[in-house]
Amino acid sequence: MKFVCAPTLDTDRLRLRSYQREDFEHFAKLYASPRSRFVDGPVSRSTAWSLFAAGAGRWPLVGYGGWAVDRLADHACVGIVSLNYPINQSEERELGWLLWESYEGNGYAVEAASAARKFAFEELGWAALVSYIATDNDRSIRLAERMGASKDHDATKRADPKTVVYRHHPKKCGSQK
Repeated sequence: MKFVCAPTLDTDRLRLRSYQREDFEHFAKLYASPRSRFVDGPVSRSTAWSLFAAGAGRWPLVGYGGWAVDRLADHACVGIVSLNYPINQSEERELGWLLWESYEGNGYAVEAASAARKFAFEELGWAALVSYIATDNDRSIRLAERMGASKDHDATKRADPKTVVYRHHPKKCGSQK
């Protein structure tokens, strides 16, 4: 099944939805800060725009991409989560997440990433999914482990030396595919 725009996914506290232009200010702020070091930043505002647009634009091109994550209680955008598969690299399909700094520590990242992972396995029929995480990004490593992902030592050996690879398992997220 191919999706031409991001489907809306709801969890108990969150809504994953298509990017909107107003989400870019949060994205640009993160990518201009030292916090973006784990995702090849900091970068210029124009480069941040290209990255943001790519997340939204993958949906009609390949049927998956990024979601903005809103808190249902007040509709505040708390971050993004995305499914990625670099077409020009030998990497595997990836689950990634970024939370705006003021929303960290509330379990939003694990809730949103779990919903995106379930979508990848159950709706897209993906059999494999990994998260590429900078070796010194302790928070993301703990998040992947909380989600039940396990470090894939063989894939890590093939990855960038500054990256560890965490493999997500369909059965651990309730999917039998």
